Amino acid sequence: MNEVILIKNGELALKGLNRGTFEEALLKNLRYRLKTIGNFTLRKAQSTVYIEPQDEDVDWDEVSDRVATVFGISAFSRACVVEKEIDVIQKAAAEYLKEALADVQTFKVEAKRADKRFPMSSPEICAQVGGYLLSQFPHLSVDVHTPQMTVWVEVRDFGAYVHGPQLPGAGGMPVGTGGKAGILISGGIDSPVAAYMMAKRGISLTGIHFASPPYTSERAEMKVISLMEQVGVYAGRMALHIVPFTHIREEIGRACPEELFTLIMRRFMMRIASRIAKEQECGALITGESVGQVASQTIPAIACTDAVAELPVFRPVIGMDKEEIIAIARRIDTFETSIQPYEDCCTVFTPRHPRTRPRIAEIEAAEAAFAVDELVKEAVEGVRVVRI
Repeated sequence: MNEVILIKNGELALKGLNRGTFEEALLKNLRYRLKTIGNFTLRKAQSTVYIEPQDEDVDWDEVSDRVATVFGISAFSRACVVEKEIDVIQKAAAEYLKEALADVQTFKVEAKRADKRFPMSSPEICAQVGGYLLSQFPHLSVDVHTPQMTVWVEVRDFGAYVHGPQLPGAGGMPVGTGGKAGILISGGIDSPVAAYMMAKRGISLTGIHFASPPYTSERAEMKVISLMEQVGVYAGRMALHIVPFTHIREEIGRACPEELFTLIMRRFMMRIASRIAKEQECGALITGESVGQVASQTIPAIACTDAVAELPVFRPVIGMDKEEIIAIARRIDTFETSIQPYEDCCTVFTPRHPRTRPRIAEIEAAEAAFAVDELVKEAVEGVRVVRI
């Protein structure tokens, strides 16, 4: 009995003439995610992607785990594929799903007859397979409204596919179909979630992190790398640009009024991130800011930082509260790393009484004490790249 995975690509089905481009990106991402665990043939037909193993010894649990993290998939199923003959189909259903059927009391059969040459209609397939399963599992009864389990039979061009309930996919769009953006990644909870959410919309990510040794530690940097690696489970390959920020931090501390410290620091970060993002052919920047969460994330403060951005700035968690963000962080397994006690620039250098309603004019006046362009150039030239 051959086993495959059937993938439903959800939102991609809504695309028009360029749908094939999105499907090819999904296939490319799946191949990349599966290449280290075996050899597989991937093909697409009838709004479904088929994953077929070329090796006999396949770790299907690992395959399922990896497929579940690929954006662009609404749902998927492990299925057995058999000949398109009703006797073969019903026997395969009983054998392939026997363990699952043994653990439930009620079931129903759903059938899809994509191959219209098959001599039985979908209701006839349901009745035939359902009757056979009742004869093989006397403890079962049919419940067409709220069954504990649904047995699916899909008669397609390449064969008949039998499977149990579909598993949820990661949703969204295939990474690489939405352009490229730079994510300002800290060691906190919010920015990895923001990265994940934009990758879900098909955006390829370039990481930008600001390090200030000795004020921030090597462990803080390793923490950020770990966070990017976990985001990479969903977002794929990335480069993390680590920006030396110590000199700028010291210049700000020397010449800047304390209540403006964070705002001027973030404006430097936005200038540097814009430069790096443009060099990497990014079309936007991403941050993990949420309105009102801290003093630098009020509307006037955000306006001050946006004033120096040279690219659009996406803030996918802008309207979320902390509990909503934490829930996503737990789901994508970044939360426990984010709460490790290794602080980044934004937390180490927080002033005691930050300005929450700044005016751009006063910020620009304070920045007149710095050689802004030279400091930005120095930081960009000192960037170190880590491949994720």
